[in-house]
Amino acid sequence: MATATNLYTSYSIIATKAHNNKSVSLSLQPGTYTTSHVKFTLPIQKRTGLSISAASTAATQVEGSATSSKASRTLPFRVGHGFDLHRLEPGYPLIIGGIDVPHDRGCEAHSDGDVLLHCVVDAILGALGLPDIGQIFPDSDPKWKGAPSSVFIKEAVRLMHEAGYEIGNLDATLILQRPKLSPHKESIRANLSELLGADPSVVNLKAKTHEKVDSLGENRSIAAHTVVLLMKK
Repeated sequence: MATATNLYTSYSIIATKAHNNKSVSLSLQPGTYTTSHVKFTLPIQKRTGLSISAASTAATQVEGSATSSKASRTLPFRVGHGFDLHRLEPGYPLIIGGIDVPHDRGCEAHSDGDVLLHCVVDAILGALGLPDIGQIFPDSDPKWKGAPSSVFIKEAVRLMHEAGYEIGNLDATLILQRPKLSPHKESIRANLSELLGADPSVVNLKAKTHEKVDSLGENRSIAAHTVVLLMKK
């Protein structure tokens, strides 16, 4: 194998097997060179050290870059998106981000119906390339009946850490007509940060109405979107 490298360009040359089966090192200026097995040109501007060693192949090939064309499976960061929507009905508590928000309606769901935590879990699972929350915690399983969604968050965080990632930042949007979330936003954000084991400065929470349009605007449902960035530890 012959390799020539400067600050800007990397070349690889595969040569036929040398008779003595040994490697030699040469210090070359730019130009055209010929050995008994390989002819090559170095179109580089600086003095370059070249190492030529025997190759087991009989073909001659010049590769423009020594960098592998295969993408690394260990990504430095991953991005995930989560979405959830629940119908609001009388007789249920309204739990958002693990906080009980006073309202005359709450989310009808198999678990506690925490729309924010559900979409955060889905965002983390999606970033990791794992199945969604409904597959990991199916509503057909009685053990999740009425379960607090903090259980799902803790499992998602465990899987995230197991894969070697941590929260880079999280941005969530809640969509509901009523009640107003302004008095509760900081409590929700603080609790979400604690559940994630993340600094509050990287967790953002926004609340929007739906301008009285469709089930969200008519106070018949609540929805949440979340985008999460996971960083390699």
